[in-house]
Amino acid sequence: MNAMSARPGGGRDLLRLDDVTKTFSNGTTALSGLSLAIRENEFVSLLGPSGCGKSTALRLIAGLGEPSGGRVEMLQARADASGRFDRGIGFVFQEPTLMPWGTVFDNVYLPLRLRGRRRARVEGDIEEAIGLVGLSGFENAYPRELSGGMKMRVSIARALVTRPRLLLMDEPFAALDELTRFRLNDDLLGLWRKLGWTVVLVTHSVYESVYLSSRILVMAARPGRIVAEKPVDRPYPREESFRTSSDYNAYCRAVSKALSLATEGAK
Repeated sequence: MNAMSARPGGGRDLLRLDDVTKTFSNGTTALSGLSLAIRENEFVSLLGPSGCGKSTALRLIAGLGEPSGGRVEMLQARADASGRFDRGIGFVFQEPTLMPWGTVFDNVYLPLRLRGRRRARVEGDIEEAIGLVGLSGFENAYPRELSGGMKMRVSIARALVTRPRLLLMDEPFAALDELTRFRLNDDLLGLWRKLGWTVVLVTHSVYESVYLSSRILVMAARPGRIVAEKPVDRPYPREESFRTSSDYNAYCRAVSKALSLATEGAK
């Protein structure tokens, strides 16, 4: 797996949504006219007010639902070892959603087990994923024995054990305290640069989106659509010095203004 360049996101398109609409059975239109393109190795945040369809968009990308109109296209699809179509997507949910009766090892093994992979053949992959998120030595621990941040690390390991090209994250750090959130933000960036993912993150936090992203897509609600695009043209790695810099504050102000306009426009 190759390391990332200092300014990622200049590669080919990996994912496209073209004029996507999603209307639920109760008549609520969550998305309308949603179009976007995500390039290889980008870190993109979907930022917007509650109810703007961010999570709905993420689930459509993941294939956990079908659009009512338009098209979701995962480009450069590949076949897995058994020849089956593999979209190469990992998903980290807002809650860790771990099996309480399973160890850390069992929980990380789950997506491989569901693909029919024998445990003995993938032990090395599982141990590697656990090590990448800093949990070596906790393989036999149960979720009840872990802190909130450690549970989220297990969830991330479970997503990356399949070696995805695209990692989707639905507000994974929202319930964590600030220090743990900062630490996991830094760890996530380190893994992203090391493993060469493309990441799409749903977040409510302007500050988190600016710190992590190469590009921020601001969404408005009723119905959900993209109303602004804000590149964050700062090199990686990003550290605490960036969080306290005047550039960071300027980006946060600009993104906050765009979010405020999107929110006001939805009323």
